Amino acid sequence: MGALLALASAACYGLSDFAGGLLSRHTHATHVALAGQAGGLVLALAATPLATAAAVSPADVGWGLLSGVGTGVGMLLLFRGLSRAAMSVVVPVSAVGGVALPVLAGVVLLGERPSLAAWAGIGVAVPALWLVSRPRDGGSGPVAAAGDGLLAGAGIALQYLALAQAGPASGLWPVVAGRVAAIGTLLVPALAAARRPRPPARVTLGAAATGAAAALALVCYLLATRQQLVVIAVVLSSLYPAIPVLLGITLLRERLSWTQTAGLGAAGAAVALLTAG
Repeated sequence: MGALLALASAACYGLSDFAGGLLSRHTHATHVALAGQAGGLVLALAATPLATAAAVSPADVGWGLLSGVGTGVGMLLLFRGLSRAAMSVVVPVSAVGGVALPVLAGVVLLGERPSLAAWAGIGVAVPALWLVSRPRDGGSGPVAAAGDGLLAGAGIALQYLALAQAGPASGLWPVVAGRVAAIGTLLVPALAAARRPRPPARVTLGAAATGAAAALALVCYLLATRQQLVVIAVVLSSLYPAIPVLLGITLLRERLSWTQTAGLGAAGAAVALLTAG
């Protein structure tokens, strides 16, 4: 069940990224991000009665807040890298960093010991994420944007690791706390972008819906960590870049590059190994 929840998290995140990317073509990305976190907060609050919270400690709330800071920082740095037209650098670097750092921390700091099959799956998943995340046209941009990608990946890693430390008795309140922290982190750049034209209401509502999907992804991930090793949950949840690629093929009639094709195949193999392990 833990593996299925982690894969559901990847699916929700992938849908959120796909829709958010389309919406960002019509307005500033920061507007999409902030409205998304607001939508995520609404969904998280609505979902909290579904999970029993026997005892929410200050530590649980603190881990949730730290996770939200990771979310906000990761998104800000990712957008900064993308604003430099460096998609071919920042997206794959952040995707790989977002999975490699939690795996390293899970083994070194949390003492987790994945099975041999799971290790093989992790070894396949990292290059799969790199290949899937590479734009079809190769992209362009300064190599310096790799720094943005690494820092964005660190923010994503912090999001995953911190949220996993919240106790099972806290229910979904750490996810709620995380959305509050993410909104706070995004407020300053959102205010800086306020001088731009206000997006149409339908775009704002759409962005809120994408944020709700992302919050649902975190709910699934949190529940997965309570039934599965954090290392395995992180890797399975981090396979979400494959979803926008598949949706681009089916809905936007985009063509795959050979690297993306190889990445999708490797991602499938990684899922099989990780769920078997």
